[in-house]
Amino acid sequence: MTIFHIICQLIIGLGILNVWFLRSKKKTSYRGGQTSSLKEEFTTYGLPGSVFLVVGILKVGAALALLAGIFIPELVKPAAMIMAGLMAGALTMHVKVKDSPKKSLPAAVMLALSLVLILT
Repeated sequence: MTIFHIICQLIIGLGILNVWFLRSKKKTSYRGGQTSSLKEEFTTYGLPGSVFLVVGILKVGAALALLAGIFIPELVKPAAMIMAGLMAGALTMHVKVKDSPKKSLPAAVMLALSLVLILT
């Protein structure tokens, strides 16, 4: 594992934890549609509350696995694959509600970093 891989893991892991725990109830310029919270964003996408819960568990779990992967490298690829799938889904939702490309940028970056971890 290289320093670059560790940096990717830190960016993804800490970034996701930040969004889901520190900024979930705050309006940001990256929220889908015109929403002011993470839960509202899922509603804008037409997704039920159960999807919000499942996606949250998967994202937080994968983020924690990527951080733990710094010490347990076997966790990295499976966690990155989960994250890549979720970020591809996030990009799809942004397209669905016709968001500006700027709103898709964080998901695109997380997808790209996840792919780096999967493919290298």
